[in-house]
Parts: sequence; structure tokens; C-alpha cells
Amino acid sequence: MLAWMRRRPAPEADGVSGPREEKTGPEAAADEPLLSVRSVERSFDVGGAKLRVLKGIDLDLYPKQLIMLRGRSGSGKTTLMNLMGGLDTPTKGTIHFRGRPFHEWNDDRRTEVRRRDIGFIFQAYALLPLLSAYENVELSLRMAGVSRSEWKARVTSCLELVGLGKRMHHRPFELSGGEQQRVAIAKAIAHRPSLLLADEPTAELDSQMAAQIMNVFREIVARENVTICMTTHDPTIMEVADHVYEMVDGVFVGSG
Repeated sequence: MLAWMRRRPAPEADGVSGPREEKTGPEAAADEPLLSVRSVERSFDVGGAKLRVLKGIDLDLYPKQLIMLRGRSGSGKTTLMNLMGGLDTPTKGTIHFRGRPFHEWNDDRRTEVRRRDIGFIFQAYALLPLLSAYENVELSLRMAGVSRSEWKARVTSCLELVGLGKRMHHRPFELSGGEQQRVAIAKAIAHRPSLLLADEPTAELDSQMAAQIMNVFREIVARENVTICMTTHDPTIMEVADHVYEMVDGVFVGSG
């Protein structure tokens, strides 16, 4: 079933939603989708036949939400996440990011958007082993073209946000799995993306560590004004989400 777990402000007496934090500059309006997926399909050529992995997905991601895509291995959640992050393009359907046709752009243009507006967290952490936590996060700012004068304050702020202020000069092999995932999170948010995509970020963690990571995610949504969309198959962490979408065989199932 599709589980809906909302944490939005309660409606006012006149039926109008309570106030949201106002966004300025290029930030998306709170009542407009940050990213919209419409009738998206994705097929792959396998042995001379077409393997349909996604079979018509509709999804809206709004500012300052924590969204979960739940499903078994092979359900299509990682494929969908790759499409939303511009790492792949749909066979059919449309994807709009900030109202712009993401699905029509070439890879160079999508890469520029990823560097500026999208952060990724991978299950395997994707940290450079010879660099400290601080240096791993700093590297993401270098790659994003952030001014050098901002590096120290931003790196320190991100590592403190994820609870690693006292461990920032340790290398990955000196950190626990949960701490390494926190470094990966700090690295992903350092360039101030508006969308954070996390593929099974708690899969390699025990239940206590997973709960801590989810608390970090909620804090990031609140403080960094970012939308987080993550894949999971862990039912114990879903109560912290704004919405949970159940995927089975390339489609969303259930309603509610």
C-alpha cells in the first residue's frame, strides 16, 4: 500500500494551509513542485528484447520534504532515482526540474544542474580513503566551483550539522559505518543543493545508526531548505517521512 505520512502545518480555520518559510532568489515556491515526473517509462535492451523497468510513473517532489521510495530489489526505485538525478533519460514521459524540461537536455547541461542543484548519497559512501572527512567535503566544494573563501566555514558547518565536528580530521578507515555515512551526507549538501537523492542510505547500518541518520535527514530538511528523496526497504524508518511511495514491478501501488 501507498502510505501517506504528512508533517505539513495543520490547516488554518479557513481551510488555507499554514504559512511556509518563504524562499527567495531561484528557490522554488513552496506550492510549486521542485521536480515533476509524468508518465515516465524506462526500458532496456536485454538479449534482443525490451525489459520494461518503469511502466508509467507520476511523482511530484515539493520543497522541504522527505520522500521515501520503498520496494524490493528490482522494483525500479534506483532506476527512477537515476532519472530524477539526470544520470539517465526516460524512454517515454517527461521530467521537469524547477519547471524546466530536464528530460530534453543533453548530458553536459544536466551535469551542470547536478553540480549546482542536486546532491547524491550512495549506499557505498563514495569517500576517498586517503582524504580526511574535512577534505572529502571540501573536495565537493572544489568540484562545484564554490569560492575558496567559503570552504572552511561551509565544510565545518556541514560536518557539525551531521554531528562530526570533533571527527572531521579523521580518515574514512578511522570512522564507523554510521560516521562514514554522515561524511557522505555532509559532502552531498556542501554545495547547497535543493534536491538530495539518497540510494539506500541506511542499508549497511544497524537499526540504531539508521535512526540517527534519519534524524540527521530531518534536521537537514529543516535547516538547509532541501528536499530529500531516498530509496529504502526498511519499514522501521518510514515514520519520519512526509510521503512513502510503494513500488512494485515499475509502478506505484495503492493509494491513500
